[in-house]
Amino acid sequence: MTERALAFTTPHGRVSGVLVRPHAAWVVYVLAHGAGAGMRHPFLEAVARVLAERGVATVRYQFPYMERASRRPDPASVAEAVVRAVVEEVQGTVDLPLLAGGKSFGGRMTSQAAAKAPLSAARGLVFLGFPLHAAGRASTTRAAHLRDVTVPMLFLQGTRDTLAEASLIRDVCRGLGEATLREIEGADHSFKVLKRSGRTDAEVREELGDTMAEWAHAIVGRRP
Repeated sequence: MTERALAFTTPHGRVSGVLVRPHAAWVVYVLAHGAGAGMRHPFLEAVARVLAERGVATVRYQFPYMERASRRPDPASVAEAVVRAVVEEVQGTVDLPLLAGGKSFGGRMTSQAAAKAPLSAARGLVFLGFPLHAAGRASTTRAAHLRDVTVPMLFLQGTRDTLAEASLIRDVCRGLGEATLREIEGADHSFKVLKRSGRTDAEVREELGDTMAEWAHAIVGRRP
């Protein structure tokens, strides 16, 4: 496995990134970070390692506000343009079938970009905790754009996720053409589990990795 620092040119300035590529990589996942932490968050680091063990390369990158060390996320128009620029550049430099998506905010910005105009390189979208609504404000308004996404989607959602009430995310996925929902029992929005669950956070990440690798194989048709 190799790790390499990257830099991407976007309509809103240059942003940094990192490629983690296992020696037998068969697909690459362009993974955007959540609203409150950048690409070096321990959860994203751990997910990249788990996926690498399954032959999935990852490209993580910063949104401009995180590059500036700001706490206020970029407007959607900025974030969506950055998603598109990064995906296009990865397509041109990493010779592997490509999936896109991200953690929470990063996943939603990716799907919004794809809904407005297809991300030409992306064979599918993967969401690590899609933020369906604000905590305590159950709604499906944020999901309306998903009907305009034209590629398969995988939703990885914890059953204790306060940003996606279980019954609502199930209804959303049932109403989409090519959407797969995998509910992670006992996990919250950060994919952490309670001690009394009998599981560990590491075991949850293994489940995430297995699920995504199996789904990706069905989508791109390549796996050693």
